[in-house]
Amino acid sequence: MARRFDCSTVSGHADGLRAAAVAVGQGELVVLPTDTVYGIGADAFDREAVDRLLRAKGRGRAMPSPVLVASPDALRDLVTGFPERGWALVEAFWPGGLTLVARHLPSLTWDLGETHGTVAVRMPSHPVALDLLAETGPMAVSSANLTGQPSPQDCDAARDMLGDAVAVYLDGGPTEAAVASSIVDLTGPVPVLKRAGAISAERLRTVVPDLLDAP
Repeated sequence: MARRFDCSTVSGHADGLRAAAVAVGQGELVVLPTDTVYGIGADAFDREAVDRLLRAKGRGRAMPSPVLVASPDALRDLVTGFPERGWALVEAFWPGGLTLVARHLPSLTWDLGETHGTVAVRMPSHPVALDLLAETGPMAVSSANLTGQPSPQDCDAARDMLGDAVAVYLDGGPTEAAVASSIVDLTGPVPVLKRAGAISAERLRTVVPDLLDAP
């Protein structure tokens, strides 16, 4: 039976974080609020847990899960060849609604799906998400919806879709944004906007003027 915690109270926040961290450590799934929409998360380095996440959403391996981190420094342990443009975007928009795609370190023993050697990384700005990530380390986190359904902005909507496939629900109230993060691909010679979202292309181009739109 899934457990739900009201993170708007001090005790609920503390109890929820403890329960969620234990669940992640045991390979179970948790739902957490972010600054965009609610996410469903698992230990990024637990292959079975990530597979369970994809199955809970009804999502194939061709759509791999992004990874959330608690700080920009975590990037150094995950990616290689990260360009100066990428660090400029991190400085300008992290924590926040920007996901960056980069080459992951070949030494990492994870399986997020068919990533072709890349990883999509974001640092959210929601305090509940950041507190949990500080406890667990990097988590594979995707929007907490069934594939093809709207991304949830509150815990009720996430639970209605995912039910007992999730061990712990962290209820942080309604999220600030109705849209998912913007995604910028940094794996090529020029940054490419793969998805327009919470941060507009115009704002991104104030930092990387040569940002291209995806074909």
